[in-house]
Amino acid sequence: MHRDDASDLLAFLAVARERNFTRAAAKLGMTQSALSQIIRNLEERLGVRLLNRTTRSVTPTQAGERLFQSIGPKFTEMDNDLAALGEFREKPAGTVRLTATEYAASEILLPALGKLLPKYPTSMSRSSSTTGSPTSSRSRSMRASVPASLSPRT
Repeated sequence: MHRDDASDLLAFLAVARERNFTRAAAKLGMTQSALSQIIRNLEERLGVRLLNRTTRSVTPTQAGERLFQSIGPKFTEMDNDLAALGEFREKPAGTVRLTATEYAASEILLPALGKLLPKYPTSMSRSSSTTGSPTSSRSRSMRASVPASLSPRT
């Protein structure tokens, strides 16, 4: 399916739902004449009339009703699926690798992470990996998934 086909089908669905070109055009943010042209072009491409138009009403033809019943739920399902993706945008994620002295890790970083973990229980984890370093002061390397809003942006 071409991108234009999807847009045209959405326009058709709007008209079929509203049963009115003016209201459908307003919902789609376009002029009534532009919407009418889109529907006319769609009907020409498909080779079948989809809507009966009178000065007072718009109703789907038998072919239009069949198309409406067939694709309407699919587009609604796609809209719902796309809306559900928003939950991923709302959940912070990302990995930050921190290396700190043992004192800084235990006295500063771990308490700070301890405050974040309850806020983001599914997207945060913490694990200590190494202690000690080639330098004389002991350091601890830690990995934690932290909110992207707390991570430096590059």
